[in-house]
Amino acid sequence: MLRFGLFGTGHWAAQTHGTGLAAHPRAEVVGVWGRNPERAAALAARHGVPAFDDVDALLDACDAVAVALPPDVQAEIAVRAATAGRHLLLDKPLALATADADRVVAAAQAAGVASVVFFTQRFLPNIDAFLAATAAAGGWQHARAVQLASIYQPGNPYADSAWRREQGALWDLGPHALSIVLPVLGRVTRVAAVDGPRGLVHLLLTHDGGATSALSLTLDAPPAAVTRDYTFYGENGTSSVPPGDGSALAAFGTAVDQLLAQVDAGTRDHRCDVRFGREVVAVLAAAETARAEARTVDV
Repeated sequence: MLRFGLFGTGHWAAQTHGTGLAAHPRAEVVGVWGRNPERAAALAARHGVPAFDDVDALLDACDAVAVALPPDVQAEIAVRAATAGRHLLLDKPLALATADADRVVAAAQAAGVASVVFFTQRFLPNIDAFLAATAAAGGWQHARAVQLASIYQPGNPYADSAWRREQGALWDLGPHALSIVLPVLGRVTRVAAVDGPRGLVHLLLTHDGGATSALSLTLDAPPAAVTRDYTFYGENGTSSVPPGDGSALAAFGTAVDQLLAQVDAGTRDHRCDVRFGREVVAVLAAAETARAEARTVDV
């Protein structure tokens, strides 16, 4: 049984992290920390555990952390947790700056802790199998990723997310898109970016070996225009990523399974570990510079 400290009290923390941990046969929630003491107390009461007002006190009580906090807050918690020898189950994006992501990677490697960054689609079995087969087939020259969401509608649980409103689709949807494109086309070497209406951001990426990809993302699409389309183009024609077969909650359970497998085996080489999380942050940070300065940026 791995004892988890739950960091975060929002919708994702409560409905995915907290619910997923409580349902897992080898995970135990031992406490909750959040920036809002009342919400932390309410979520802790739901799980019959104490709410902590001190980060280090909760770290002392657990073996691993599950973090569902804004990325800039997450990075600091992750460094402290890794330094304390706690395994890491983090959310995307890992951080909002490459330097902060580097600190998380350095702390995790120095402490030898296991890590998983929860890129939801990468933990859905049919998408995982699709990406493995597509990467193995090879011969791909280009990918197109279009993800147009509409989260600011009444009743959406993320409509009031301050960090999403500030950082936009680049940092919220960008990690999802990169988690699909990178396993097939490889590391990004150059980034160009431009903005469009309604929070749209368009990225044009060059990958190792010369392949390219184009990403179009927004959180504020008209509801009738909500779209998710990922397609690869190459020697064998086109291949589109299927819709995810399963819920975010089921995917989170798989992420817990895979963190536990690392702990059991003593391995530290997960495909979505903090090093991959750092790679994604580096691309997004380069895109931020590219769109601000209207130039192509090397990664």
